[in-house]
Amino acid sequence: MSEFGLDNYLNLESKQQPNWADAEVLANTKARLAKVPPLVFAGEVDTLRQRLAEAASGKAFLLQGGDCAETFVDATADQIRNRIKTVLQMAVVLMYGSSLPVIKMGRMAGQFAKPRSSDFETRGDVTLPAYRGDAVNAYEFDAVSRTNDASRLMQAYHTSASTLNLIRAFTTGGFADLREVHAWNKGFTDNPINKEYESLAQDIDRAMRFMEACGVDSAELRSTEFFVSHEGLLMDYERPLTRIDSRTHQPYATSGHFIWIGERTRQLDGAHVDFLSKVRNPLGVKLGPTTSVDDALALIDKLDPNREPGRLTFITRMGAGKIRDELPKLIEGVRASGAQPLWITDPMHGNGITTENGYKSRRFDDVMDEVMGFFEVHRALGTHPGGLHVELTGDDVTECLGGSEHIDEKALAKRYESVCDPRLNHMQSLELSFLVAEQLVQTSRGQA
Repeated sequence: MSEFGLDNYLNLESKQQPNWADAEVLANTKARLAKVPPLVFAGEVDTLRQRLAEAASGKAFLLQGGDCAETFVDATADQIRNRIKTVLQMAVVLMYGSSLPVIKMGRMAGQFAKPRSSDFETRGDVTLPAYRGDAVNAYEFDAVSRTNDASRLMQAYHTSASTLNLIRAFTTGGFADLREVHAWNKGFTDNPINKEYESLAQDIDRAMRFMEACGVDSAELRSTEFFVSHEGLLMDYERPLTRIDSRTHQPYATSGHFIWIGERTRQLDGAHVDFLSKVRNPLGVKLGPTTSVDDALALIDKLDPNREPGRLTFITRMGAGKIRDELPKLIEGVRASGAQPLWITDPMHGNGITTENGYKSRRFDDVMDEVMGFFEVHRALGTHPGGLHVELTGDDVTECLGGSEHIDEKALAKRYESVCDPRLNHMQSLELSFLVAEQLVQTSRGQA
């Protein structure tokens, strides 16, 4: 694989990498990862790139959602099913409301590592390595758990494989059948948003019965495409799982269909941008409020020099108070260059707060406001608002403030389960999808 320059990243600064405790364990783990079967396949990756190209031209919409940081212990059938169910429900709301195909993508089967602001965490008089995700160390605050153990990369691979196995079973084995839209809602608590969803499900039922009466029995109604994504953070995981496809003779990162580069690792002269520029996967880049037009254009030149439709997605994370001021400059600058990346919004990461009782949280109203700002900017410029990137769970956690359940600071203590950043729960996710559907309808009317 040397002819592709895949190892050039070794000559560059690689930020946010753990200091592994045992070099021999690391070497052995990388050697094993280099020989295991791929998690995803080149044909699937190529299909996703085609789908994203459609979204970039306004003919589809990307819904990307899942855990902030997956954990090994939570990779259970029930929790994976609930996350898939939530994404499917959101997608149905978006499709039915907007009449657009929705590309369904999970932050799943690989989101086991997180960047940190410091290499260490101190509690009282004890200082230990920071928790960097289950692929690196464990969340419990003791010396053994916080050891950066490279053998955990192998566990991340196996957990991703089992997660993908369930995803494929659920989305092709009848669970995703549109005739089951009512069943997806079973087990969730009574809520006004649930009632709105049930009303929509009844409309879909009527439409399905009408199509059956007309003799329509399409496979697309019984199963769905579902892609997986994660932040391409750990070079000791991504590089060994890169393969040369026998059909295209090109390198693919087989750790996931879609890989994104974070705000902290998108340096043009850094290892992450250099390495991922050489694989065929569609790529995302997080852009915060300090991103300049020159930054965006340089990233396009590096990651998408051929201006290939579907290759590059810009994931903006500006914050509700800044998106209306900062996003227009980026979109106009990129449009003037002739490039057409897919623009999607991450309304989570720019809106973090710490509550008085010490919880990391986000206000649902701020999340919704950033989404509104994203659509307003695109409508004003006549460009395509192409997708939504959210941290969510299918469980009834209490991590983000507000929403139709009126979660307040006191309620955060009831079920705050995230090991990293706060996630929207099932109801908040569904509520957000109705808002986005309304915005998509307004956008289509404005462009008609």
